[in-house]
Amino acid sequence: MSEQYLDAMPEDWQRALAVVAHPDDLEYGAAAAIARWTEAGREIRYLLVTRGEAGIDGIRPKDAARIREAEQRASAAVVGVETVEFLDHRDGVIEEGPALRREIAAAIRRHRPELLITLNHHDTWGGTVWNTPDHRAVGRAVLDAAGDAGNRWIFPELVRDESLEPWGGVRWVAVAGSPQPTHAVEVGDFDVERAVASLAEHRAYIRALSDREPEEYARDFLGRAMEIASRRFGDRPAVSFQLYPR
Repeated sequence: MSEQYLDAMPEDWQRALAVVAHPDDLEYGAAAAIARWTEAGREIRYLLVTRGEAGIDGIRPKDAARIREAEQRASAAVVGVETVEFLDHRDGVIEEGPALRREIAAAIRRHRPELLITLNHHDTWGGTVWNTPDHRAVGRAVLDAAGDAGNRWIFPELVRDESLEPWGGVRWVAVAGSPQPTHAVEVGDFDVERAVASLAEHRAYIRALSDREPEEYARDFLGRAMEIASRRFGDRPAVSFQLYPR
């Protein structure tokens, strides 16, 4: 059975909010596309649900949180993202439910994006490679909060207590790293180089995973991911997403 061709991502939008569980989640899936979009003048902001403090076995969580926050801010700057916020949930045990949806809905109302970006919410990365609970919880909460943000009667305290009026302007949710991609965005050499540099900024994390230099590790990983997407996008270098219209 042949792989389905991917459609081009929509281009008629100006603001996006990327919401993921951990520092590095966006760099492993979406950074080249984000680099292309910011270079074109689009505004993209990041919201991290945790500081990734449980991600490095040899570093205590308090120290890891500080290191990984700094790495995430540096990484975001490489691809033109200036605003990076954190929600301070505990890494590894994010609880899916109304509380998380409320926080994400509040962020959507503050930032008023047309496009939401998140990471794979499916049970696996494809086949038998199991996804983590944090990725699943945050991805699903983002999909739910896209609707919550526009409904005055869901979390009415956001209007009453925080003066956050409903925002029904989310038009799509784009899921990076999905095993069921539907769309892709073409990226150029400049975008790819920025994506490699962006992932390589997570030096402490990568060095805990691999003996390779961060730049080499990042180039190899992203190259393989983009090669898979390009085969389904006219052999053009690309980043794939599963797109949910709102």
